Amino acid sequence: MTTQQLTQQIHLKKSFLCIGLDVDLTKIPQHLLQLEDPIFEFNKAIIDATHDLTVAYKPNTAFYEAYGIKGWQSLQKTINYINEKHPDIFTIADAKRGDIGNTSSMYAKAFLEDLNFDSVTVAPYMGKDSVEPFLAFENKHTILLALTSNEGAFDFQTLKTNGKELYKQVLETSKTWKNAENLMYVVGATKAEYFSEIRKIVPDSFLLVPGVGAQGGSLSEVCKCGMNKSIGLLINSSRAIIYASNESNFAMKAREEAQKIQSEMEEILKRTNTDYTD
Repeated sequence: MTTQQLTQQIHLKKSFLCIGLDVDLTKIPQHLLQLEDPIFEFNKAIIDATHDLTVAYKPNTAFYEAYGIKGWQSLQKTINYINEKHPDIFTIADAKRGDIGNTSSMYAKAFLEDLNFDSVTVAPYMGKDSVEPFLAFENKHTILLALTSNEGAFDFQTLKTNGKELYKQVLETSKTWKNAENLMYVVGATKAEYFSEIRKIVPDSFLLVPGVGAQGGSLSEVCKCGMNKSIGLLINSSRAIIYASNESNFAMKAREEAQKIQSEMEEILKRTNTDYTD
Protein backbone atom coordinates (compact mmCIF):
# COMPACT_ATOMS: atom_id res chain seq x y z
CA MET A 1 0.00 0.00 0.00
CA THR A 2 1.28 3.47 -0.86
CA THR A 3 1.10 6.39 1.55
CA GLN A 4 -1.29 8.10 -0.86
CA GLN A 5 -3.66 5.13 -0.64
CA LEU A 6 -3.41 5.23 3.15
CA THR A 7 -4.21 8.95 3.16
CA GLN A 8 -7.21 8.32 0.92
CA GLN A 9 -8.53 5.75 3.40
CA ILE A 10 -8.07 8.22 6.27
CA HIS A 11 -10.25 10.79 4.53
CA LEU A 12 -12.77 8.22 3.33
CA LYS A 13 -13.29 6.80 6.83
CA LYS A 14 -12.65 10.11 8.64
CA SER A 15 -10.33 8.14 10.87
CA PHE A 16 -6.63 7.69 11.46
CA LEU A 17 -7.15 4.96 14.04
CA CYS A 18 -4.89 1.92 14.27
CA ILE A 19 -6.14 -0.98 16.41
CA GLY A 20 -3.54 -3.13 18.11
CA LEU A 21 -4.37 -6.82 18.04
CA ASP A 22 -2.41 -7.86 21.14
CA VAL A 23 -4.17 -11.05 22.17
CA ASP A 24 -3.66 -12.38 25.69
CA LEU A 25 -5.51 -15.65 26.31
CA THR A 26 -5.95 -14.72 29.98
CA LYS A 27 -7.97 -11.64 29.01
CA ILE A 28 -10.21 -12.77 26.18
CA PRO A 29 -13.76 -14.06 26.81
CA GLN A 30 -13.67 -17.52 28.32
CA HIS A 31 -16.11 -19.04 25.84
CA LEU A 32 -13.58 -18.52 23.03
CA LEU A 33 -11.11 -20.85 24.74
CA GLN A 34 -13.31 -23.78 23.76
CA LEU A 35 -12.71 -23.08 20.06
CA GLU A 36 -9.95 -24.61 17.95
CA ASP A 37 -8.16 -21.27 17.45
CA PRO A 38 -9.31 -18.78 20.11
CA ILE A 39 -6.73 -16.15 19.14
CA PHE A 40 -7.88 -16.00 15.52
CA GLU A 41 -11.57 -16.14 16.47
CA PHE A 42 -11.05 -13.22 18.85
CA ASN A 43 -9.24 -11.22 16.16
CA LYS A 44 -11.83 -12.07 13.52
CA ALA A 45 -14.65 -10.81 15.74
CA ILE A 46 -12.78 -7.57 16.50
CA ILE A 47 -11.98 -7.03 12.81
CA ASP A 48 -15.56 -7.73 11.72
CA ALA A 49 -16.84 -5.22 14.28
CA THR A 50 -14.36 -2.39 13.66
CA HIS A 51 -13.05 -2.52 10.09
CA ASP A 52 -15.11 0.48 8.95
CA LEU A 53 -13.77 2.63 11.80
CA THR A 54 -10.05 1.96 11.49
CA VAL A 55 -7.45 2.36 8.76
CA ALA A 56 -4.84 0.02 10.26
CA TYR A 57 -4.41 -3.11 12.36
CA LYS A 58 -1.22 -3.79 14.30
CA PRO A 59 -0.62 -7.25 15.76
CA ASN A 60 2.27 -7.20 18.23
CA THR A 61 4.06 -10.39 17.27
CA ALA A 62 5.17 -11.15 20.86
CA PHE A 63 1.56 -11.97 21.73
CA TYR A 64 1.63 -14.67 19.04
CA GLU A 65 5.19 -15.95 19.41
CA ALA A 66 4.46 -16.57 23.10
CA TYR A 67 2.14 -19.42 22.07
CA GLY A 68 4.64 -21.16 19.82
CA ILE A 69 3.71 -22.56 16.44
CA LYS A 70 -0.04 -22.29 17.17
CA GLY A 71 0.35 -18.60 17.90
CA TRP A 72 2.29 -18.05 14.69
CA GLN A 73 -0.43 -19.87 12.74
CA SER A 74 -3.02 -17.61 14.37
CA LEU A 75 -1.02 -14.58 13.25
CA GLN A 76 -0.86 -15.90 9.69
CA LYS A 77 -4.61 -16.58 9.64
CA THR A 78 -5.25 -13.08 11.00
CA ILE A 79 -3.17 -11.26 8.38
CA ASN A 80 -4.62 -13.44 5.62
CA TYR A 81 -8.13 -12.60 6.80
CA ILE A 82 -7.44 -8.86 6.77
CA ASN A 83 -5.77 -8.96 3.36
CA GLU A 84 -8.58 -11.01 1.83
CA LYS A 85 -11.59 -9.27 3.41
CA HIS A 86 -10.26 -5.73 3.83
CA PRO A 87 -7.32 -5.12 1.47
CA ASP A 88 -7.77 -1.36 1.89
CA ILE A 89 -6.62 -1.57 5.53
CA PHE A 90 -2.97 -0.90 6.33
CA THR A 91 -1.28 -3.71 8.26
CA ILE A 92 1.61 -3.39 10.68
CA ALA A 93 3.72 -6.25 12.01
CA ASP A 94 4.81 -4.84 15.36
CA ALA A 95 7.90 -7.02 15.55
CA LYS A 96 10.60 -4.47 16.52
CA ARG A 97 13.27 -6.33 14.58
CA GLY A 98 16.78 -5.08 13.87
CA ASP A 99 19.90 -7.15 13.24
CA ILE A 100 22.84 -7.38 10.84
CA GLY A 101 22.11 -7.17 7.13
CA ASN A 102 21.67 -10.85 6.20
CA THR A 103 19.43 -11.48 9.20
CA SER A 104 17.42 -8.33 8.53
CA SER A 105 16.87 -9.51 4.97
CA MET A 106 15.29 -12.69 6.31
CA TYR A 107 13.15 -10.79 8.81
CA ALA A 108 12.01 -8.47 6.03
CA LYS A 109 11.15 -11.43 3.80
CA ALA A 110 9.20 -13.10 6.61
CA PHE A 111 6.96 -10.15 7.39
CA LEU A 112 6.73 -8.21 4.14
CA GLU A 113 6.75 -11.08 1.64
CA ASP A 114 5.67 -14.33 3.29
CA LEU A 115 3.09 -12.89 5.70
CA ASN A 116 2.45 -9.95 3.35
CA PHE A 117 2.18 -7.17 5.92
CA ASP A 118 2.29 -3.62 4.59
CA SER A 119 4.86 -2.61 7.19
CA VAL A 120 7.03 -3.76 10.07
CA THR A 121 8.47 -1.96 13.10
CA VAL A 122 12.26 -1.92 13.30
CA ALA A 123 14.79 -0.84 15.93
CA PRO A 124 17.50 1.52 14.57
CA TYR A 125 20.27 0.85 17.08
CA MET A 126 22.44 -1.21 14.71
CA GLY A 127 22.28 1.40 11.99
CA LYS A 128 21.87 1.62 8.23
CA ASP A 129 22.76 -1.92 7.16
CA SER A 130 20.25 -3.35 9.64
CA VAL A 131 17.37 -1.23 8.29
CA GLU A 132 17.93 -0.89 4.54
CA PRO A 133 16.98 -4.53 3.80
CA PHE A 134 13.46 -3.69 5.02
CA LEU A 135 13.36 -0.52 2.91
CA ALA A 136 14.09 -2.43 -0.30
CA PHE A 137 10.51 -3.73 -0.65
CA GLU A 138 8.36 -1.69 -3.05
CA ASN A 139 5.19 -0.20 -1.54
CA LYS A 140 6.12 -1.60 1.85
CA HIS A 141 7.03 0.51 4.85
CA THR A 142 9.55 0.35 7.67
CA ILE A 143 8.39 1.98 10.90
CA LEU A 144 11.48 3.03 12.80
CA LEU A 145 11.45 3.36 16.58
CA ALA A 146 12.23 7.04 17.18
CA LEU A 147 10.82 8.18 20.52
CA THR A 148 8.82 5.53 22.34
CA SER A 149 6.06 5.88 24.94
CA ASN A 150 7.63 3.83 27.74
CA GLU A 151 9.28 5.29 30.84
CA GLY A 152 12.66 3.82 29.86
CA ALA A 153 12.72 5.93 26.70
CA PHE A 154 14.57 8.54 28.74
CA ASP A 155 17.43 6.11 29.43
CA PHE A 156 18.89 6.65 25.95
CA GLN A 157 16.55 8.28 23.44
CA THR A 158 16.63 11.79 24.88
CA LEU A 159 20.30 11.80 25.94
CA LYS A 160 22.43 14.38 24.18
CA THR A 161 25.55 13.50 22.22
CA ASN A 162 27.42 16.39 20.61
CA GLY A 163 24.68 18.69 21.87
CA LYS A 164 21.77 16.87 20.17
CA GLU A 165 19.28 14.34 21.51
CA LEU A 166 19.81 10.81 20.23
CA TYR A 167 16.27 10.47 18.83
CA LYS A 168 16.87 13.55 16.67
CA GLN A 169 20.08 12.05 15.35
CA VAL A 170 18.20 8.84 14.51
CA LEU A 171 15.59 10.81 12.56
CA GLU A 172 18.14 12.91 10.68
CA THR A 173 20.45 10.01 9.84
CA SER A 174 17.63 7.74 8.68
CA LYS A 175 16.67 10.28 6.01
CA THR A 176 20.00 9.59 4.26
CA TRP A 177 19.40 5.85 3.89
CA LYS A 178 18.51 4.19 0.60
CA ASN A 179 14.74 4.16 -0.06
CA ALA A 180 14.18 6.42 2.99
CA GLU A 181 10.87 7.48 1.43
CA ASN A 182 9.55 4.14 2.72
CA LEU A 183 10.20 5.14 6.33
CA MET A 184 7.61 5.88 8.98
CA TYR A 185 8.40 6.50 12.65
CA VAL A 186 7.12 5.44 16.07
CA VAL A 187 6.58 8.41 18.39
CA GLY A 188 4.79 7.83 21.69
CA ALA A 189 1.67 9.85 22.55
CA THR A 190 3.00 10.35 26.07
CA LYS A 191 5.78 12.45 24.50
CA ALA A 192 3.38 14.97 22.88
CA GLU A 193 5.61 17.94 23.74
CA TYR A 194 8.27 16.55 21.38
CA PHE A 195 6.11 16.40 18.25
CA SER A 196 6.83 19.95 17.07
CA GLU A 197 10.57 19.26 17.10
CA ILE A 198 10.07 15.93 15.34
CA ARG A 199 7.99 17.54 12.60
CA LYS A 200 10.83 19.97 11.88
CA ILE A 201 12.99 16.96 10.95
CA VAL A 202 10.43 14.69 9.26
CA PRO A 203 7.61 17.02 8.17
CA ASP A 204 6.09 14.66 5.59
CA SER A 205 6.46 11.22 7.18
CA PHE A 206 3.73 9.16 8.79
CA LEU A 207 4.08 8.76 12.55
CA LEU A 208 2.74 5.69 14.33
CA VAL A 209 1.63 6.91 17.75
CA PRO A 210 1.05 4.41 20.56
CA GLY A 211 0.09 5.49 24.06
CA VAL A 212 -3.38 7.02 23.52
CA GLY A 213 -5.91 5.40 25.81
CA ALA A 214 -4.65 3.03 28.48
CA GLN A 215 -1.25 4.75 28.64
CA GLY A 216 -2.78 8.21 29.07
CA GLY A 217 -1.68 10.04 25.91
CA SER A 218 -3.84 12.93 24.66
CA LEU A 219 -5.22 12.64 21.12
CA SER A 220 -5.88 16.38 20.83
CA GLU A 221 -2.35 17.30 21.94
CA VAL A 222 -0.76 14.83 19.54
CA CYS A 223 -2.84 16.14 16.63
CA LYS A 224 -2.13 19.78 17.47
CA CYS A 225 1.63 19.29 17.22
CA GLY A 226 1.98 16.19 15.05
CA MET A 227 -0.53 16.42 12.20
CA ASN A 228 0.74 17.50 8.79
CA LYS A 229 -0.99 18.45 5.53
CA SER A 230 -1.61 14.76 4.74
CA ILE A 231 -2.68 13.98 8.33
CA GLY A 232 0.49 11.90 8.72
CA LEU A 233 -0.62 10.15 11.90
CA LEU A 234 -1.70 6.64 12.82
CA ILE A 235 -3.00 6.66 16.39
CA ASN A 236 -2.80 3.23 17.96
CA SER A 237 -5.12 1.96 20.65
CA SER A 238 -4.99 -1.64 21.81
CA ARG A 239 -6.21 -2.57 25.29
CA ALA A 240 -8.82 0.18 25.57
CA ILE A 241 -10.59 -1.20 22.50
CA ILE A 242 -10.05 -4.94 22.31
CA TYR A 243 -10.53 -5.55 26.05
CA ALA A 244 -13.48 -3.20 26.53
CA SER A 245 -15.39 -6.31 27.63
CA ASN A 246 -14.55 -9.95 28.32
CA GLU A 247 -18.15 -11.05 27.98
CA SER A 248 -19.93 -12.45 24.93
CA ASN A 249 -20.60 -8.87 23.75
CA PHE A 250 -16.85 -8.10 23.54
CA ALA A 251 -16.88 -7.28 19.82
CA MET A 252 -19.78 -4.85 20.14
CA LYS A 253 -18.08 -3.14 23.11
CA ALA A 254 -14.85 -2.94 21.13
CA ARG A 255 -16.75 -1.24 18.33
CA GLU A 256 -18.24 1.26 20.78
CA GLU A 257 -14.78 2.20 22.06
CA ALA A 258 -13.36 2.44 18.54
CA GLN A 259 -16.30 4.62 17.51
CA LYS A 260 -15.61 7.05 20.36
CA ILE A 261 -12.06 7.57 19.11
CA GLN A 262 -13.12 7.72 15.46
CA SER A 263 -15.74 10.36 16.28
CA GLU A 264 -13.14 12.47 18.04
CA MET A 265 -10.87 12.09 15.01
CA GLU A 266 -13.68 13.15 12.68
CA GLU A 267 -14.18 16.32 14.71
CA ILE A 268 -10.47 17.06 14.58
CA LEU A 269 -10.44 16.59 10.79
CA LYS A 270 -13.39 18.99 10.47
CA ARG A 271 -11.71 21.63 12.63
CA THR A 272 -8.46 21.41 10.67
CA ASN A 273 -10.24 21.63 7.29
CA THR A 274 -8.43 18.59 5.92
CA ASP A 275 -10.89 17.70 3.18
CA TYR A 276 -9.14 15.39 0.73
CA THR A 277 -9.75 16.16 -2.91
CA ASP A 278 -7.01 14.19 -4.69
